[in-house]
Amino acid sequence: MGILHDDVVIITEPEKEGDPSVITINCPDKTGLGCDLCRIILFFGLSIVRGDVSTDGKWCFLVFWVVGNPGTRWGLLKKRLMETCPSFSSASGISYYCHELQSPKTPDVFLLKFCCYDRKGILHDVTGVLCELELTIKKVKVSTTPDGKVMDLFFVTDTRELLHTNKRKDEVSDHLKAATGNAMISCDIEMVGPESTACSQSSSFLPSVLMEDMFHLEMPDELPSGLVTSSCVSVNMDNSLSPGHTLVQIMCKDHKGLLYDIMRTLKDYNIQISYGRFSSKQRRNCEIDLFIVQADGKKIVDPSKQNALKSRLQMELLRPLRVAVVSKGPDTELLVANPVELSGKGRPLVFHDTTLALKMLNTGIFSAKIGRHLVKDREWEVYGVLLDEGDGLPVPRNKIEEGVWNMLMGWE
Repeated sequence: MGILHDDVVIITEPEKEGDPSVITINCPDKTGLGCDLCRIILFFGLSIVRGDVSTDGKWCFLVFWVVGNPGTRWGLLKKRLMETCPSFSSASGISYYCHELQSPKTPDVFLLKFCCYDRKGILHDVTGVLCELELTIKKVKVSTTPDGKVMDLFFVTDTRELLHTNKRKDEVSDHLKAATGNAMISCDIEMVGPESTACSQSSSFLPSVLMEDMFHLEMPDELPSGLVTSSCVSVNMDNSLSPGHTLVQIMCKDHKGLLYDIMRTLKDYNIQISYGRFSSKQRRNCEIDLFIVQADGKKIVDPSKQNALKSRLQMELLRPLRVAVVSKGPDTELLVANPVELSGKGRPLVFHDTTLALKMLNTGIFSAKIGRHLVKDREWEVYGVLLDEGDGLPVPRNKIEEGVWNMLMGWE
């Protein structure tokens, strides 16, 4: 028997206000599928408060209880989740969910040049429109001219793969006009080569004092300095409870994208989850139980492999992103960084949430840039925002760090 097209992803909205919506996914399995699904859910502004995952290695069944965005476009979310699920076919004559197997196509990159008059919060307004239209920001360069104009250069890809059409370009321009009003001067979109968003080998733009502290991927002997989610993340591994699986038990404080951070780490290590359960308790405390195997289908018995995975999980849950406010000559710069998945995909909504936090803190942006940089043999997405200090910073540096961190963690 197969499964009908509409049954691959089922979304059940709550009967009572305040209850979570339930997303049920039933499809063929692949390593990293949980990560890909959690990334989409995070992109749509939803938080997973409970989750159940089970698979026999070929077929998987996932249930996510989600809360958050009241304006969620559930139909579009279902479509994006279905596109991520692996294809399958059936010998039966009934029409089952089936697409041709194709290698992932490298998305076209477009340069969106947006010129407008400056005002506080306008960069977030523009970023919000791009996210709403499913344009993924790959690289940004924003600058303010002496006469009060802003030139935004966004290198983007289009999830809908329509940005080469005039209709889609007009849609983007119209939405930007609606969001910015009379501040908008012009909007131009053109296709550019993929090399424009290539990863830079240089990290010379970063203050050397931050290099050692910001870009650790494994857990140091002592709690890392800087902002962390909590003072303790517990990760334990046990091979005695299952003959064929390693049990990973995690206890930590909840944050936005928590399950995504766990899933992307396991995906990078090519780890398969056979069964998993996630629940968020009171006071943002979370408990996660995962029965996992390696790519060869065996449990993890090598102590060095166990320690490496444990250390990496601890670090990713303590510091899923890096946030720091630093001096750049006479200026003040906000730096936000996160590791890129080995698949090349970045964390969703980081620039959106960063600009929203600055808008709420009434802190202006003089210039901004996003780029990918190779640091310590790992690709990082780094956001550099030069703050507008025309009349001095409205809030202290540490409050800016905390405000941005809390927004990114979903604690605002």
